[in-house]
This record gives sequence, C-alpha cells and structure tokens, in this order.
Amino acid sequence: MSFHLQPPLHDLVSVIKAPCVALSAANGQVRAGDVTGFYGADRRVLSVLEVEVDGALLTPVGQRAEGAAAGHLFSALVRLADDVCADAPLVLHRRRIAHADRFEEVLELENFGLVPAVVQMRVRVATDLAPVHVVRGGEAVAALVPQIAAGRLRWTDAEGDEVELTSQPHPGAVYRGGGDAAELEFPLNVPPGEARSVSLVVTAGLGGSAADEQPPFLPATVDRLRPASHVRPGDRRLARLLDQSLEDLGGLLLADPRRPADHFLAAGSPWYFTLFGRDALWSAQLLLPHSVDLAADTLRVLARRQGTAFNPDADEQPGKILHEVRRQTLRLGEMVIPPLYYGSIDATTLWIRLLHAAWRAGMPDGEVAQLLPNLRSALDWIITLGDSDGDGFVEYRRRAPGGLANQGWKDTPQAVRWADGRIAQAPLALCEAQGYAYAAAVRGADLLEAFGEGSGERWRHWAEGLRARFRSRFWLVDEVGPYPAIALDCNKRPVDGAASNMAHLLDTGLLEPHESAHIARRLAAPDLDCGYGLRTLSSSSRAFNPLSYHCGSVWPHDTAIAVLGLAAEGHHMVAQSLAQGVLTAAEHFDYRLPELYGGTDGRRGEAVLAYPTACRPQAWAAAGAVALAGYLQRQELHGAVADTPDGDRGQSAARPE
Repeated sequence: MSFHLQPPLHDLVSVIKAPCVALSAANGQVRAGDVTGFYGADRRVLSVLEVEVDGALLTPVGQRAEGAAAGHLFSALVRLADDVCADAPLVLHRRRIAHADRFEEVLELENFGLVPAVVQMRVRVATDLAPVHVVRGGEAVAALVPQIAAGRLRWTDAEGDEVELTSQPHPGAVYRGGGDAAELEFPLNVPPGEARSVSLVVTAGLGGSAADEQPPFLPATVDRLRPASHVRPGDRRLARLLDQSLEDLGGLLLADPRRPADHFLAAGSPWYFTLFGRDALWSAQLLLPHSVDLAADTLRVLARRQGTAFNPDADEQPGKILHEVRRQTLRLGEMVIPPLYYGSIDATTLWIRLLHAAWRAGMPDGEVAQLLPNLRSALDWIITLGDSDGDGFVEYRRRAPGGLANQGWKDTPQAVRWADGRIAQAPLALCEAQGYAYAAAVRGADLLEAFGEGSGERWRHWAEGLRARFRSRFWLVDEVGPYPAIALDCNKRPVDGAASNMAHLLDTGLLEPHESAHIARRLAAPDLDCGYGLRTLSSSSRAFNPLSYHCGSVWPHDTAIAVLGLAAEGHHMVAQSLAQGVLTAAEHFDYRLPELYGGTDGRRGEAVLAYPTACRPQAWAAAGAVALAGYLQRQELHGAVADTPDGDRGQSAARPE
C-alpha cells in the first residue's frame, strides 16, 4: 500500500469563513500539486488560481489580514521586461474575501508611472473538487475539464457537484490551457496615477453525495462572541492576541441543521469544519466569560446527538456524548470513523461540567431544565458504562474495529508513554478523565437537586470513592517530587513519566490543597515549562520529541487549562510563567496561534518551531489564547486575583445573584 505524507500548512495564508477557507502561499498564488486552494463544504472548489501581468516577474512586497479572518490583501511589484528604471511603476493588489457560500478575489493594478500601462492580465484557474481527506492524505487528484460559455467557467464532477467562476468585466478571451486549466485574459489600459480592477467570484453548488449519512453543518447566522471587558489590555501583545483569536473564532462558527439558531465552533481549519465533542466543549468552556449563549448552543447541539443505543461499530452507548460527526464514513488507512462516532472517554463528563458552569454564568433556568434528561443519562453513563471493568475508575477500551486506540484528548496511538518510552497498553484510565468525572458527578448532583430532581447523593458518594481510589493508585514520585501518573494501564499499573495531563486535575475538586501544590511544583520544572508554554511530555522521558504531536510539543489550549487551574488553586507564579510563555510564542505566529507548536527550550534561547501540519486557526487554540489573554489582563489590572471560566469551585449549588 502506498503511503502519502500529510501536506504542511504552517507557511500558508488562511482566509476563513466556515465552512469555507482559502489557502495560499504568502504571495497569494494557488498552484497545482500542493495543498493550496479554495475549500468549501469539505471539497476543494478551486485548486489553481495564478495571476500574471504580461509575463512579468511579480515580486511580493506585503500581505496582511483585512478587518477579520475572512479578508486578506496581497501586494506585489510588477516588473515588466521593458522597465528601464529600478522603481517598478506597477503594483498588483489581490484582495481576497471568504464568505460562507462563495469566494471573491479583486485584482487591482495600480500605475504609479508617468505613462499609461497597456498590459494583459492573465488568470489561470482549475479545480479538482477533491475531498479534503484526500488532499490531507497527500494524494494527487486530476483536474476537471472546464466548460466555457458566455465568458464564464463551470466545472462539474460525476456526482453533479459544480463550481462556477464569473468575472467583472468579462474577459477578452477564455481558453483551455495546459493540464485542464482554463486561462482568462483581461486587456487593461491603466492611466498614470490610476488603477483598474478585475473581480472574480467563485461559487460552488455542492448538493451533497448520495452516500452522505449526516447533513452538512450550516454557516453561522450570528456572531456569538464578544470581548468580555471593554478595558483594553495595556500590553499591546495581549490586545493583538485577543483581537486575532476572537476574529478567528468568529470565522469557525457553524450552525446545527437540526436547529440553525444553535451554533458551535468547528474544530479547526482546513480539515475539521465539523463538530468534535471535546473540542467544542472545551472551547465553549474557555470562552464562557465572553458568551454564555455559545455554551448553551453547544450543549444543545451535542445533546441532540447523545448516544441512545449500544453500537460497538461507533463506540456508541446510552448517555454518551459523541466524539465527532462526519457526513459519511471516513477511511484513512486502517482508521475507519463512522458518521456519528462516540470514541471519547471525556466528552460526556465535559458536557456535564459545561452545563453546570453555564448555569452558574447565567444560562436561563428554562434552557437548563430542558437538558436535565440528558444530564441524568450522562451521569448514569459515568458510573456504569464509563467504568468498563467495574474497578471504580473511568477508562476506555476501543470497540469499533477502525476507531481510535486512545480516546482522551491525546488520541494518537503513541500518545501515552512510560518514562522509558514504551507505549502504555489499553484499556487506560487517564488521570484527567478521573478529575473530569469527579467534577461532573458532584456538579451534576448539585444541578439535579437545584432543579428539584431528587437527591444527588448517589453520584456524590461515587465521586468520594473515586477521590480515595485515585489518591491510593495514581501518585508517583520522581526526582522533582510527587506527581500523578498519566494513566493506569491495562494491568492497573500507574504509568510513570510526567506529562501535562496532570494539570487538568486542578480545579476539579479531586485534589487536596497539598496535592495541587505538588502538581504546581511539577509543572513549574523546566522539563515541562519550556519557556513557550507547557510541554505535553517531560523532556526527561525517553519518548520526548519537541516536534512530536503529543509527546513533547506545546498545545495552547492545554497550557490555558493548566494556567486557569493553577490560578484557581492560587499558584499564580507558575500560571503567569506558562501564560507568558505562550504569549512569547504567539508573536512568532502573528498572534494566530496554531493547534500546536514545538516544545523547544525557550529558556536556553532555542527558537519557536512550527509543527508543519497543525491546523491554524483552530478552535480550542484560539479559545485558549482568549482565556490566557484574559488571565494576563486580570493580572495586569488586579494582581493575583484571577477567576476561571468554570467559576464554581468550592461554591454551593445555588446560583449567585
């Protein structure tokens, strides 16, 4: 079987309005043979968009976002063959805008010379309508043959999906070029001191395939996000990080076709314009100070798809919250993911935590009450089916033959390692899954009682038992001090080697104060705090690799969860160090944080390194950035008095006034 490398994304420019995104090189060109293109509804609707002026050399001189994630401007000098002076008089500006249903490209040629510029602008375009998973797999797809009629272009595939390109003004000529590309020629006469423009509009009629088992998610109709404070950060970097992240999040919003008024955050661009339970829940949790409505919407979208049956092929169980949604079965090598897939050990507990936090933040009682049946089903799942072998811990075991081997947030097969580098064998009881479960059981019980749904003692009793079991089974000691194991393996042995997972235990209620202090001390050590955020795995592990997906890299959302947990437990020095590290790294990404980046040693002056295939923008990276910016702004204004998006630790079930 042939193997294709996933194409790199880190040096591309993204223009995004879910479910559409345009990817190009920094010069604005979209060329055949790579990952660049215009994408909509999980298809590449344009695979080539190259512009030239009289065959001249185009020298890129700048590019910048315009107003929001959905707009971008590229500028280049046009050096014609007969230019006789060093200063090129012509400048080409490409203004690209992504809409939820189309793309616009305005090509403006500006003449700073003293004589008219009479030139031919040529635009080369092609499409392959390749599915995104095929592009992501690095496979080549043949371009479709263009149909030319009345100065416009149309491409149609075997399923009847089509793409159309129109222009204003109409081209002087349109013809087939090489490689099934079409070429449009626009004769331009640009007087001195003036500009002339050509506007292109690309639309796609993607009616969906007969093989689709789930309807596509819809474009968002409202923006659920707004700044939580009208006070601007004094640190310019914080302001830029906050603004860029909120813009990116606005571009990732999608709506539920079952109820279009409900919105959620798609997981990330360009591969994941869909619903991922864990990602959407954590994103909404981190953004709770900015939008209770987004949290409420996300809870409802997932509740509509809560598991109701035993379906091993999808890892579905009654009460379980899903992992991801696809329009049809996804096949990537040995991995086979059905349209509704439930392979997540933590989405159910995170759903309960968000419901409680949203209620405390102001979600209307009537909306919460509608979700109480889902809450009870989710609580039942935790203490029955969530504990697959009856040992009192929440653990996962893959049932779907092609499903995920690891079902926590670190879901690659190599993600959970012993200190000597060996891969821990499932079924695994992840440490953070126990913290989430404890918090969900206690807060879910509080909700039931607050709404007159009977006693919650069953779940509180289970949670206290879990707390005792965790204390006796998970704790280890290394040269730095005590810390919780990343997991218990298939033989119930604690997996040694410090990892970032332990940070997720903070502010769950599972820990005693002295245990939280042990974790804070461990997170502050230089093998985990690298100066650019929190490493996913200690550099002392034999499996450490700063550019590994889950074994040494830095994930902004992971660091944000750690920072907020540390702050809630009163460990602000460690929290500030980690948060400032991410802020330092953000400068290297123009404040649009990627899904992850290299866990290099900033303390020793090593450079920030991009992870080539990371999604950017990505929902929980941007949400984590907003949360980190909020924390640092609060420190700037008030000192060591920071709140958390969860906001309910140590408080009674009664909603505050």
